[in-house]
Amino acid sequence: MAQAWLGRIVERRIRKKGIDLTELTFFPESARLPLLRRGVDPVPELAELRARCPVERLDLPMGLAAHLVTGYEQARAVLADRDSYSNDIRHLFGDAGPGSTADVGGLGFTDPPLHTRLRKLVAPEFTRRRLDRLEPTVEAIVTRRLDELAAAGSPADLAEHVSWRVPMDVICGLLGLDDADHEAFVRLGTKRFDATGGAAAALGAVSEQKRILLDVVARQRTAPGHGLIGRVLQAEGDALSDDDLAGLVDGIVTGGYETTASSLSLGTMVLLRDPAHAALVREGSPAEIDGLVEELLRYLSVVQVAFPRFAKQDLELSGCPVRRGDLVAVSLSGADRDPAWAGPQPDRFQPDRSPAGGHLAFGHGMHRCVGAELARMELRITLPALFRRFPDLALAVPEETLPWRGLSFVHGVEELPVSF
Repeated sequence: MAQAWLGRIVERRIRKKGIDLTELTFFPESARLPLLRRGVDPVPELAELRARCPVERLDLPMGLAAHLVTGYEQARAVLADRDSYSNDIRHLFGDAGPGSTADVGGLGFTDPPLHTRLRKLVAPEFTRRRLDRLEPTVEAIVTRRLDELAAAGSPADLAEHVSWRVPMDVICGLLGLDDADHEAFVRLGTKRFDATGGAAAALGAVSEQKRILLDVVARQRTAPGHGLIGRVLQAEGDALSDDDLAGLVDGIVTGGYETTASSLSLGTMVLLRDPAHAALVREGSPAEIDGLVEELLRYLSVVQVAFPRFAKQDLELSGCPVRRGDLVAVSLSGADRDPAWAGPQPDRFQPDRSPAGGHLAFGHGMHRCVGAELARMELRITLPALFRRFPDLALAVPEETLPWRGLSFVHGVEELPVSF
């Protein structure tokens, strides 16, 4: 009742002043469905909606007309369409403060030609061929973090010692960030995806991380480091502003950390459900491990909703009229559980599922996650190493008692106690 009353107040202010998401301190009930889960599974209502209508109109209290896409075919079409939609969200924020142009950046919220230019700067660093040279470094990081888990003694929190640390160590080393910044990024990573406090709270975390990165870029402009930030600064010089580079790095840190950390924790939990799956990740061939990782990515789809799109013109999407300016939200977890694509029993984890590829866990099209191959590498290295090092690994608490995130754009658990 209180939220409905607050929603009416916000809507009246929006009609007078225009949309400003920095003032939204709660997440509307009508937009929560794609963020709700029961354990690792999307709530049944999402599948019911997909079966009834793969594109559903949502009426949001902030005055925005929105359309939720849950069908795989429709989701893939929207994500691939660079002509009909814009990812620029600056019109939803005020002119100053958190959420201003200076605070909302990165590849996911930009359109060509800026998006094209920024992606070209970093994409070569994330190719499979380039990342192969990083494999020994990742293996060394994994070994060190598994040593720390062992030293902590059983039971211990896998998320704290391994899941959160491995991807942060990897991404910070790749970018050339100081170890002193790691703790701040770990702390802010979860906050920026938490929808319980609305856009205002999440944008506060975004702004704080952006300020840290602006300081990093300013320091490295004077003394370039050995990582990606330093190489971009040496190549581009003053042609790239501190703000654009900090926004680009912000997106890489966030995309390269939180999503992989959640996949490691939840992936471990899923594999521990069945001794055959644990044995497969421990003893399987490289091809079998690849297939298992792809199925984990599909099954978990920890990034629940793709970057928002806004229609550039009136159009029709699967029979649903979409007007110019309408928001189109793609449910990645809903699309990846679509039986029309995934096949029978899409809510089951099946490492030998066919098709093994083609999932949307990393998005699709122009805005597909630039770090997808890095995430795959970290999962392929970490999970087998974990299960080989600790062959008797087990959850230390019942799965249903884990501290699940209640409303987050990146699904996960706050901790994962394990015994070994």
